[in-house]
Amino acid sequence: MQTMDLFTPVVNDEQLHPYFKRLTQQICYKDVLNTIQTWTIGLSNRKKESDKFIKEFQISFNSSLWELYLNKAFQDLGFKIDYSKESPDFHLIHSSGRIINVEAVTSNNKLSNDKEYYTSEAFKETINTKNDDNSREGILKLLGKIKDKKDLFIGKDNKKFPYSKLEHVKGKPFVIALAPFDNHLSYTQNNTLINQVLYGVLPPTMENFNDTSSKKITHITKPNGNKIDLGIFTNDSYKEISAIIFSTTGTFGKAISQSKISNTTIRSTRFRIDDFNNYITKFGITNFGFKTFKLSKTHTVFTNRIPMDDIVFGSDVHLCDSSEHYESHLDGLHIYYNPYADIPLDEDLFNAYEITQNYFDKVTKEMIPLHNDNSLVSREVFTNHMDGV
Repeated sequence: MQTMDLFTPVVNDEQLHPYFKRLTQQICYKDVLNTIQTWTIGLSNRKKESDKFIKEFQISFNSSLWELYLNKAFQDLGFKIDYSKESPDFHLIHSSGRIINVEAVTSNNKLSNDKEYYTSEAFKETINTKNDDNSREGILKLLGKIKDKKDLFIGKDNKKFPYSKLEHVKGKPFVIALAPFDNHLSYTQNNTLINQVLYGVLPPTMENFNDTSSKKITHITKPNGNKIDLGIFTNDSYKEISAIIFSTTGTFGKAISQSKISNTTIRSTRFRIDDFNNYITKFGITNFGFKTFKLSKTHTVFTNRIPMDDIVFGSDVHLCDSSEHYESHLDGLHIYYNPYADIPLDEDLFNAYEITQNYFDKVTKEMIPLHNDNSLVSREVFTNHMDGV
């Protein structure tokens, strides 16, 4: 099928995004360019939108790359995409005939198009910023983007042509696909911040790691002292949104990992869970706790296993050469269901093994995350040219 030519510059050099320049000017990324090109299949059918998309990709990069990632993901899930519908971004048709409309959005840093933002000094500034400050800013940006899309859907302030009035949107689930790019370490937040935004759930600490009841958060305080409510899917305040698709791995690092370029090391963390008796049968009782296994000269796995009731859970952290790493395109993807949605999203529509399904129980007021064994939690890519993407 026809792909789009993303990498022939159509804007002036000074307008090109720093990441776009690195990709096109360094020969080591040739295979990465080819990988990203395969994500464009079908998008050229957007008619008038294709030229606009190419220009936006070259100028802004991250937000367009997220759309490219989603385009490939939806195809891998078996959806037919009707590109004739310009808004929202994706009009998906399931094999059963059911229809979902998806709007893609990213949370961004206001300096993300400035060259200075990509200097080593800027990276160090992000690293040296207090984690609480980065988390608060990340939460506010995620929440702000969801609110913007809700307003676009309902037509706040008498906006013309709100999504809710479009004939192909009426009566169909409306889903927001969201990815964070608000600072250089946004990919490390995994799902901890979106859990707070949607379900008001704090991440576990080492002190309460085995406590199955979630720790709650009801609001976040802005620097000016204003309190902003969290847990927007624990009530009907965002009933217009059926679900949120979320990922911190649908990034440039995904394209690098799929391309297996040389001089690249990948660190990935995967969630592990097994039946207790099954685990004992396979591994005995000597592998609980932290262990290190050397699979090859360039592949080490750091494991942690914790027994609890009738299961054993934990994680595998792989550190390996890119040639020894594999992840599917869908690995690391999450979907969050809104139990208060006016139009609920059917749970079988995005039911791939790699996708983590997240629910909120209206009775118990608890979040229910369903991670399959070996689900990708995070991934970092380290090359000689671009680290931690």
